[in-house]
Amino acid sequence: MQKEITPFFNRISEILASNRPFVTYRKPNEELVSVIAQTNNNLYELTNFDQVGFVFCPFHESGKKVLFPVEECELFSTKITQFDNLSIKVHSEKLMINGDVLSKGSHLKLVKKGVDFIKLNKAKKIVLSRKEVISYSKLDVLNTFKKMLSNYVNAFVYVWFHPSIGLWMGATPERLINLKEQNIKTMALAGTQPFLGSMDVQWHEKEKNEQQYVTDFILQNIKITVKNIQAVGPYTVKAGNLLHLRTDITGELITANSLEKIVNSLHPTPAVCGLPKQVATQFILENEGYDRTYYSGYLGELNMIEKTHLFVNLRCMQIEKKTVSIYIGGGITEDSIPINEYEETVSKAAVMKKVLGFHTS
Repeated sequence: MQKEITPFFNRISEILASNRPFVTYRKPNEELVSVIAQTNNNLYELTNFDQVGFVFCPFHESGKKVLFPVEECELFSTKITQFDNLSIKVHSEKLMINGDVLSKGSHLKLVKKGVDFIKLNKAKKIVLSRKEVISYSKLDVLNTFKKMLSNYVNAFVYVWFHPSIGLWMGATPERLINLKEQNIKTMALAGTQPFLGSMDVQWHEKEKNEQQYVTDFILQNIKITVKNIQAVGPYTVKAGNLLHLRTDITGELITANSLEKIVNSLHPTPAVCGLPKQVATQFILENEGYDRTYYSGYLGELNMIEKTHLFVNLRCMQIEKKTVSIYIGGGITEDSIPINEYEETVSKAAVMKKVLGFHTS
């Protein structure tokens, strides 16, 4: 198998060096690693959900919804199992913080403002985030991707690039929607605590309520277009060094052409935005202090081989010439304690820092 893997990554390396738009990814708990690479540098935008290709969409509707159309791309893939040697280079580089778009003090103030806003009964939940900007002298993108493939088996792992947008990569644990024929799958994922060696943990009311908000929102928003809805959970799942509460939701589309309506009704979900959606979105835009761009947006296969697999863009980072921007956030409710919420973002940032091979000293 090693003979097959080396040429596969060499081919990706050639595409990356040529500055062509491409994405390489692996879906959760699968062995198939796929590549979709455009044969030109055009920027194609998603105009309707009948199109076929790989989509990369922002948090807010004002951003560009990018599509890699299959008819303008070359596609290839390989299976990589746990027994295969990925030849991951082991190196550690000193981390240098350029700046925190929301420093600890600023994030604590932001969270307090969010809690006060919620206590005035203006919202139930608001997801507030910050980003850390890190300098590096050398970053091997494909080696980092290999580490994510190895370490995050139950996540959607990807590297995405377009010369007009930039380079993003991540390992997200959250599915937005899966669609095969008329069968639909989604999930409610909320609540976070560190993984300390056991899955048998106790969840506080704050995390339970936060997760229930997301579940109720999804069930309410899909009932017009989905029948035979079933919800299983919540149960504890592990993502990297963190644990979350998850509920799996399934059903059948009532009409075949309702995918766009469902996606628009769900995105952004309360797991990345809040409730009510419009109120939380406005609070985020007015108070967060930076543009999320594609963090907490969604990405994935659209109508490929008559299937759609879309994931929420969490645990992600943007790679620029000499900096990495890591995006982290958490759900705020009336029970939130600012320092605890800040520490949650620190734990989430550690997931990406670890995979980058950085260390602090």
